[in-house]
Amino acid sequence: MTATATPARRTAPARASRGLWRDALARLTRNGPALLGMFFIVVFVLAAVLAPVISPYDPIAGSLANRLQAPGTAGHVLGTDLQGRDELTRILYGARISLQVGVISVIMGLAIGGTLGAIAGAFGGAVDNVLMRMVDVLLAIPGILLAIGIVAWLDRGLPQIMLAVGMTNAPIFARILRGSLLALREADFVVAARSIGATPLRLLLRHMLPNALTSLIVAATLALATAIIDVAGLGFLGLGPPDPRTAEWGTMLTDSTKYLREAPYLIFFPGIAIVISAIGFNLLGDGLRESLDPRLRR
Repeated sequence: MTATATPARRTAPARASRGLWRDALARLTRNGPALLGMFFIVVFVLAAVLAPVISPYDPIAGSLANRLQAPGTAGHVLGTDLQGRDELTRILYGARISLQVGVISVIMGLAIGGTLGAIAGAFGGAVDNVLMRMVDVLLAIPGILLAIGIVAWLDRGLPQIMLAVGMTNAPIFARILRGSLLALREADFVVAARSIGATPLRLLLRHMLPNALTSLIVAATLALATAIIDVAGLGFLGLGPPDPRTAEWGTMLTDSTKYLREAPYLIFFPGIAIVISAIGFNLLGDGLRESLDPRLRR
């Protein structure tokens, strides 16, 4: 009887990694709350971009003959305000201001805070101590109070609001990036690059910074939600755009408080717009954190 050779058991080849960003995108598309947040964000952005297409009305001009019409009135889906202006139109144009101010303020905060955090994390020593003490002073001041102080000092206006909201986020970005860079300073690939003579600037820009951006991207996404709330808060406190007719969500809330019993929809619709847009960025930020952090993989 001849023994038949049993074929060697073939091991299944390991699945090749598709790369950090592709793997993160695949995990993100399986995250239900993150997809819901992306849907809210898409609606928010489309409302801001397509405001003139969606609504034929002027967000500033109105007719007193049509003032305080209830939602569902012919031609006014969400009713009109005390000046007879279409409420849906003003919410759509208010999304434009919130999106513009939110994105630009976060970019400004990233530029300021990222620069401080990169310098402190890369060089350390006395430079790190001086910069972080400055950051600690800013972090000791509540964000909304810091924004109020900056707007009150520079006067009202959209550029001043962008700078104020950006400054409230800058110390947070600085701390996050500095912590990520400090954790990378003794990583094997950084030590290897340093041992072959890489300059500190090359180490920072070529090796450390690209590997520290994931946490900063997540923080920036979450900061967009905070920025939208801060912009609305400044508008509610009377520190919004200088023109009181401007369709800005916080200013709309302030104008509607006098008519809370007579026309409660005036405070409901801008409020729900703020909530939905902020929840969208928060859900997306949480989803990005889970997708980009290997320790939180599902």
